[in-house]
Amino acid sequence: MFSVGKILVLFGVVMAGVGLLLMFFDKIPFLGKLPGDIHIKKENFEFYFPLATSILLSLIVSGVLWLISYFGRK
Repeated sequence: MFSVGKILVLFGVVMAGVGLLLMFFDKIPFLGKLPGDIHIKKENFEFYFPLATSILLSLIVSGVLWLISYFGRK
């Protein structure tokens, strides 16, 4: 049961970190304005799809989860 407690504490820390990141999301200069993000602007229409930002965040989250699983096995 002790390992379940560790997982819950880790999940709480990660969620608090994500919450803080979302609070200061506007102040992160490179996030959402990377080359490769699709931004189409017309007269009455605006479309924005952060493709490169999504890929970068996916790589970061995958790396963090890999590190957690790697050190969790030891």
